[in-house]
Amino acid sequence: MGLKPNSLAFIGLCNEYCTLVENAVEMRPAEFISGALRVLPRLYISASDLDVARLSEYAPDIESALEEDYYEAVRRNIENLLGPDDVYLEVFEKEMKYSDTPIGASVAEGMADLFQIIYNFISTVRYADEETISELLVSMQEEFTSYWSQLLVNLLRPLNNIRYNVLEEEEDIEI
Repeated sequence: MGLKPNSLAFIGLCNEYCTLVENAVEMRPAEFISGALRVLPRLYISASDLDVARLSEYAPDIESALEEDYYEAVRRNIENLLGPDDVYLEVFEKEMKYSDTPIGASVAEGMADLFQIIYNFISTVRYADEETISELLVSMQEEFTSYWSQLLVNLLRPLNNIRYNVLEEEEDIEI
């Protein structure tokens, strides 16, 4: 039977995202942001296009593989890399409807939250058989529609702003 090409592409993009986030500490801000702006839209499209069907009534759980210390190190590395540009105003927060006060969000925290979901998936898929991988893909697709799709697109706005406004302004200053 075999996994469909879009499933394999999704798994590859998940791995690419994890590699980007894990290597953030070794990158310049422009390099990291450029990488994120390349992988996040592709990850969104790939997750949207997953063509998987539940094979059994009971889907296997995506195991929690990411340790809290590693999550925190990843988050802190991105926060340090972005500096003051890490914080942005979030408009798609449920509480925003009832608030007169803007709600701040962190790119680093969003990237780390997404990393946790994807890292756990990749860690679980790594040693799974084909049928289990198909079921895990269904779980990821369900989580995508209910949670992390919004998280992902929320990250694009501040990253885009940093890339095309903040970094270009800094480049103009250096000239």
